[in-house]
Amino acid sequence: MTIVIEVQREDWADPAVALPDYATAGAAGADLRANLPVAMRLQGLLLKPGARLLVPTGLRVAIPEGFEMQIRPRSGLALKHGIGLPNSPGTIDSDYRGPLGVILVNFGATAFRIRHGARIAQAVIAPVVVAGFAPVETLGATPRGKGGFGSTGTG
Repeated sequence: MTIVIEVQREDWADPAVALPDYATAGAAGADLRANLPVAMRLQGLLLKPGARLLVPTGLRVAIPEGFEMQIRPRSGLALKHGIGLPNSPGTIDSDYRGPLGVILVNFGATAFRIRHGARIAQAVIAPVVVAGFAPVETLGATPRGKGGFGSTGTG
């Protein structure tokens, strides 16, 4: 199944930066790239250890109703540099039309420079199930019951 995501570039965005695309035929996520304002393109953005930044993509998207865009970290950035997403996965709702930015955090020990055009995250398009919520007097019993964090054991 192919879902079409309409993409609009911001007026200031660099059209030479590729639109989201899949690196391989079997990829689940389309790569999102940093598209920095003109004044930042040469130097990039410096992400210090423990800091977070909202990195612009220069894009706005229209996601079809019944779907969401999940923003997920890139495993290579996480392993090699400690770069992740503090709200992973981030969700872009079908009714949002604002700028698409990616919140990056540096979990590593050294500063990391985000270069203009660099792949910074991946977007996964997923169906959305809308649930109804109904108040009840009691909930059905389960073997786990009220057991919370760590209640099912370790290993």
